Amino acid sequence: MQPSRLASLRAIKTGHVAWVQRSIAAELGNLAKLRPMPSRPHHPDPASTTLVACLCAGWCQLCGSYHDTFAQLRSLYPQYRFVWVDIEDDAELVGDLDVETFPTLLVGVGEELRFCGPLMPQLATAQRLLDSLRDAGPARNAGPAAQALLARLQHSC
Repeated sequence: MQPSRLASLRAIKTGHVAWVQRSIAAELGNLAKLRPMPSRPHHPDPASTTLVACLCAGWCQLCGSYHDTFAQLRSLYPQYRFVWVDIEDDAELVGDLDVETFPTLLVGVGEELRFCGPLMPQLATAQRLLDSLRDAGPARNAGPAAQALLARLQHSC
């Protein structure tokens, strides 16, 4: 290669490298001017979170068909946390709560249990329940096992 052509290529390469370095420095300067985005907690605060848990069993055909309805509820109430709990696979988590009818819903706000009981597996019925529980007080007939399960779910899921 001719010495003058080689010198020209080196000058172009040097100029290009310098241009890339200036561009990167400018971008870094622009990034430094941006305010950092506030960090969002990975898990919402359990003290104010509405948790809706479906207590089911893998062998229950009704629970299997309710899975799609539960997913629809999740999309209709994005501000709530939804948890699907298989009472046999998650027996240690469920603890002493005796679930006899499927599906059973457990709903709580923070550690205040609002509802625990069987529910007809229909979307409209579940929506009415969740809407009615927004401003409701604590569940009156809830036992300590349901209350304990809510606390475990709020802190573990």
